[in-house]
Amino acid sequence: MALLPILEFPDPRLRTRAREVVEADFTPDFQQRIDDMFETMYDAPGIGLAASQVDFHLRFMVIDVSEDRSEPFVFINPRITAHAGTQVCQEGCLSVPGITADVKRHDRITVSALDRQGKAFELEADGLLAVCIQHEMDHLDGKLFVDYLSPLKQEMVRRRLSKQRRAHAA
Repeated sequence: MALLPILEFPDPRLRTRAREVVEADFTPDFQQRIDDMFETMYDAPGIGLAASQVDFHLRFMVIDVSEDRSEPFVFINPRITAHAGTQVCQEGCLSVPGITADVKRHDRITVSALDRQGKAFELEADGLLAVCIQHEMDHLDGKLFVDYLSPLKQEMVRRRLSKQRRAHAA
């Protein structure tokens, strides 16, 4: 297994719309990429990681919102088929380190996807899991949680990250 570099905002590669995973993509290398993404996510530490965040632009993501890392999910070609309610949740992102903001999301969703073996499944999710799924799906469409912020707040995020990078490099 290997830790993968995570792209950071405002890297333009984060704006790439990921392509659908097709049957030919289910290779041993693809399975290794999934394992590497889990290792990277847990090490960061985070609760979700989209392939786009590690510069692999296929429509899949890994998620584990459990405290003890016991509920790993792989979602390949995820689609939200139903939703209800809304919630505002304080979100952060491995691609926007050290920054959080309130984002309005659906409170309950039904998502259909393929698992890591290519088998179709459907999952009803609410709370943190629902938020995480929506957040990671945004990445697959080239969208980040900062896109929900005002232009002024987006610029503040850019400046703060730039300052953090300069301090880290020094």
